[in-house]
Amino acid sequence: MTLSDYVHTFGTWMRTRHGERVHKVAIEAGFTCPNRDGTVGSGGCTFCNNRSFGPSARSPRAAPEKTVEQQIAAGRVVIARRTGARLLLAYFQTYTNTYASVDRLRSLYDRALSVPGVIGLAIGTRPDCVPDPVLALLAQYQDEGREVWLELGLQSSFDTTLAAVNRGHGFAAYRDAVQRARRMGLSVCAHLIIGLPGETIVHARVTLERVLDLGIDGLKLHPLHVVRRTRLAHAWRCGEYVPIERDEYLETVATLVVLTPTGVVFHRLTGTAAPDILLAPAWCAGKWSVLNGIESTLKRLGLRQGGARYPSWTVACDKA
Repeated sequence: MTLSDYVHTFGTWMRTRHGERVHKVAIEAGFTCPNRDGTVGSGGCTFCNNRSFGPSARSPRAAPEKTVEQQIAAGRVVIARRTGARLLLAYFQTYTNTYASVDRLRSLYDRALSVPGVIGLAIGTRPDCVPDPVLALLAQYQDEGREVWLELGLQSSFDTTLAAVNRGHGFAAYRDAVQRARRMGLSVCAHLIIGLPGETIVHARVTLERVLDLGIDGLKLHPLHVVRRTRLAHAWRCGEYVPIERDEYLETVATLVVLTPTGVVFHRLTGTAAPDILLAPAWCAGKWSVLNGIESTLKRLGLRQGGARYPSWTVACDKA
């Protein structure tokens, strides 16, 4: 058996929909972030070095070294070698990929969609950066038959946590964005981080409960890892932050998977950082080891996605 026997994975779901492998190809389009340019804050999130999830990322506002078309071509070569996938989703990943005028966004998205084999878009962004005109543009692509995913970085549903990591928005912004996106029929994927300062498995369960109650189509789970040139790195060096242990992460992910309805697609169950910037925890360097650990945990416990209904943990956690 494989992980997809226990979890509704994005790869399996896309293959079912399109009859063959579909792979995301990451694109850096030169965006910045309102939490860096002074619009809502400066310095960004305490954990944020975009190279931790966009290895080729440059500084905000810096022009990308390659055009959208060149990045897709380069990604296609790597993907063909690794998985043989011919169909691609253009994944606008680095920084806030709706933080521009609709005209600029349309130009960038159209260029990606014009590349043969690109069947749709995955747009990574913040919940406070998706005004209705942007959602309408994405809905238009979806109405035209494109595969479109709006990937909203929430990380936690607790405003105290979001403030502590200098996120620059609260849960209300996420709630508003999801409700408006769903009214337009868009597929929404929520990004959640496990192991944020001060949070436990109970916080993770409550955050899951809240996003499920609002309605989502996909989930991405990441362990919080410490990377160079971040405020979190300073806190870690000073002993003010202790990263989550591997076994605790595996237990938390397995719990969230079991409590998630089978119709929700898991786009990711872990995350890694480039070796030259990862400081801790060391186990985050091994993607497949973690995925195999999640599979083994579910198998050992006889559990799979949708195998249990979550109780309401919100009140208990709020009282803690």
